[in-house]
Amino acid sequence: MNEHLVYLDNAAATRVDERVIEAMLPYMTENYAVATSQFGYSLGLASKEALDGARATLAGRLGATSEEFIFTSGSAESSNLAIKGVALALGEKKGRHIISTAIEDFPVLHSVRSLERQGFAVDYVRLDEYGRVDLEHLRALIRPDTILVTIQAANQEIGTLQDLDAIGAICREAGVLLHSDATHTFGRVPLDVAVTPVDLLTVSAHTLHGPKGVGGLYVRKGTPLGKWMDGGFQEFNLRGGVEDIPGAVGFARAIELITPEETGRLLAMRERLTARLLEIPESRVNGHPEQRLPHNANVSFRFVEGESVLLHLDLRGFAVSTGSACFSRSLEGSHVILGIGGNHERAHGSIRFTFGRYNAPEDVDRVADALTDVVARLREISPLGKE
Repeated sequence: MNEHLVYLDNAAATRVDERVIEAMLPYMTENYAVATSQFGYSLGLASKEALDGARATLAGRLGATSEEFIFTSGSAESSNLAIKGVALALGEKKGRHIISTAIEDFPVLHSVRSLERQGFAVDYVRLDEYGRVDLEHLRALIRPDTILVTIQAANQEIGTLQDLDAIGAICREAGVLLHSDATHTFGRVPLDVAVTPVDLLTVSAHTLHGPKGVGGLYVRKGTPLGKWMDGGFQEFNLRGGVEDIPGAVGFARAIELITPEETGRLLAMRERLTARLLEIPESRVNGHPEQRLPHNANVSFRFVEGESVLLHLDLRGFAVSTGSACFSRSLEGSHVILGIGGNHERAHGSIRFTFGRYNAPEDVDRVADALTDVVARLREISPLGKE
């Protein structure tokens, strides 16, 4: 592995903080019982206490109660539980209509498409050029049989933040449940469920320097939700399966380590990088210039392919992504940029940079210098834009 690697793909996954690992270790080697063993012996009680403590910490960060926070295996399971769980609970009682956007991350996008194949009707709300929801169109799409609106808190690729307060108010007025994927905002962009009228919220540890394979779902008290994964009666009987005690403890420790000061440092690096990249001719920012994730920069460069840029940067010791983080090896253009009206050239020429705890200010100019050279060299040999 390149010892001098500059990792700038923190939206895909983050390096686990050593303090998180330290918090997790005792629940792998000492207090290793399952939480349901609390009724039989003290080792199980210790595990249950750890799980309850982690739940309280994470719920508290959202302004929720412990009983409203469900542990899952990650953001994909959380969104599946939210969307399919509501469909199970209300599909036969209220209706089979769902509203979403075309730029959601794949757990949401594929969940609603799965329900569509089962006979549910799905409408996609219009977006502006930055990926922000057209609120009046959302209001117009809601029908008497609408059971769920699922709209992300921030886009995983271009970083645009949605106005969840306004979206939630529209849903609340219409008596429709709102789910939001907050994987990329949790800990970085404040959200209080006592203020923002969201009913279900997806979060995950893997973007917060926590462990992979553990996430959570906020479920507002009284929200109808069917059990999607059968098994035992864990997680308030909403999820069957042995709970990941080390993962839960690590997730809670990870959120404790996120501070406004750190987020401000990432924002400063993002702004510096964006300014440097816009000095490259024929470049443009993707996503909202201001209402965006503090650690996300996404820029398209004309006359080059994002895949080529990614490979050349990798050879120089920089890890970035092109298109969707989960689909960067595909030859298809970014569904997000296409979804906000961008053409295929812009979609194929987009590069995403996401900062994390282990990035330093000097990484900004290093990657900007490298990218300036890479784009210039690729344009010299590219047939794109040449007559």
